[in-house]
Amino acid sequence: MRHSALDSSAGCSAAATTATPAQFRSLMSTFPSGVAVVTTSDLDGQPWGMTCSSVCSVTLEPPTLLLCLRRGSPTLTAMLRRSTLAVNLLHTRGRATADLFASGNPHRFDLVRWSADPEAGGPHLVDDAHAIADCRISRTVSAHDHIVVFGEVLRVQHPVVADPSPLLYGLRQYSSWSVA
Repeated sequence: MRHSALDSSAGCSAAATTATPAQFRSLMSTFPSGVAVVTTSDLDGQPWGMTCSSVCSVTLEPPTLLLCLRRGSPTLTAMLRRSTLAVNLLHTRGRATADLFASGNPHRFDLVRWSADPEAGGPHLVDDAHAIADCRISRTVSAHDHIVVFGEVLRVQHPVVADPSPLLYGLRQYSSWSVA
């Protein structure tokens, strides 16, 4: 018997319970994604950044990325005040940087090489990124304990790296995708 998308007997019922956070985390761990560090600077110029695997493209016209960031994150707070950000897509040798920016270490920018210029949306992680998108925040949406940030991509850069294979995360481990 086939069910259409409109058939109320197919799929979940309104009385179904919500998956637990552990169940949802387990589900999403089986969906590998690229690893990015999103960065910005506060109004005083202090750099902020965090590891983020919740990044995806939204539209080509205008080119727009979507990021999901935890409500209360100091990086998110600085990003919203400045209205700009940089998405640093990490290459396979950027694993230590991914871990560092996921750790909450307040001195993370002292431990990596980075650059910033007036045209940048945030600091560029020049040794660890194979591609960087500078964005202007065009919209935000509240989603429970996270904020969905839409960033219009203003500029894309591809730093010269020996191996631009992207760093991936899935099944609770890092991996890479060979470019060769």
